[in-house]
Amino acid sequence: MGKRKALVIMFWLLGVVLVFHFSVFFEFIPYDKVWAGRLKSVEEMRKFETVSIFLNVFLLTILQIKRKLLIRKKENKVINALIWVFAAFFGLNTIGNLFSESLLELILGTLLTLVSTILCIIIVKKG
Repeated sequence: MGKRKALVIMFWLLGVVLVFHFSVFFEFIPYDKVWAGRLKSVEEMRKFETVSIFLNVFLLTILQIKRKLLIRKKENKVINALIWVFAAFFGLNTIGNLFSESLLELILGTLLTLVSTILCIIIVKKG
């Protein structure tokens, strides 16, 4: 799979993830069904979801910059380093999802973060 295709898939995945996080934030999805069932209050959920939404928008921005760099056939070490950081973050999150109390989060969360790890690596690998 090429970098451009990996980017398109990541854009779609992040779009779905953002819809999910906003759904939790506005309580369309009960907060006790996410975050491995560890959230204790609406205030705690809002803090966690705000950080998640911010990080996803930040990653979308980084990936959009990477897409423009690919079109221009240029590289940027800072952008690549940030994508590697997200790849590591997704990798660690994959391990964390394996300990979720929710079967749905265990399966979907693990799959989503594993796929995101692989896609980020494809996007920044050399060659």
